[in-house]
Amino acid sequence: MITLHTYNTPNGRKISVALEEMGLPYEVHVIDITKNEQFDPAFLAIAPNNKIPAIVDTDTADGQPISVFESGAILLYLAEKTGKFLPKELRARTAVYEWLMWQMAGFGPMPGQVHFFLGQPEGPARDFGLGRYGKETRRLYGVMDKQLNGRDFLATTGEPSIADFAVLGWVWRHERHQIDLADFPAVADWYARMMARPAVARGFAVALS
Repeated sequence: MITLHTYNTPNGRKISVALEEMGLPYEVHVIDITKNEQFDPAFLAIAPNNKIPAIVDTDTADGQPISVFESGAILLYLAEKTGKFLPKELRARTAVYEWLMWQMAGFGPMPGQVHFFLGQPEGPARDFGLGRYGKETRRLYGVMDKQLNGRDFLATTGEPSIADFAVLGWVWRHERHQIDLADFPAVADWYARMMARPAVARGFAVALS
């Protein structure tokens, strides 16, 4: 059994979607970040950066539980554990790594800053932040739209990869970071295709808050 310690955020949804797609049994332990529960000592023991999500897996080869923090590391761990959604061939696998790292380094931190500045009082600082990070967020959507032109998935053919799961959690919040998917038709098609998958629907339906 895997325990998913998380909250209803893009990074949290990446993992609930992946767990459903991989068919792994899991339970959710909500970490209410609106109440600063991410700073509880019990959570700190498995997530030293005080960020959700984190998992604890008790179904291991050596019988010893393993905890994993950071959503990208969790996706890689789950893919390695199940042998799913991460190609075995090196060239194909490397493409998944590239797009997973693209999400972790940019398509998450940048729209996350948009979310932050939208919550600030009106004024020059808010305008500057939204201008800077909104522009970069749109640029990243453009990069993704170009990659998805003529493709079903970001890095693979035939089925999605963990890179798609990673990115999906953030595209799910496109309205919040002021993006109209009509401006990025290849992304819009990909998003509709991903959200139509039954396991993805289950991953978004599970209560994380």
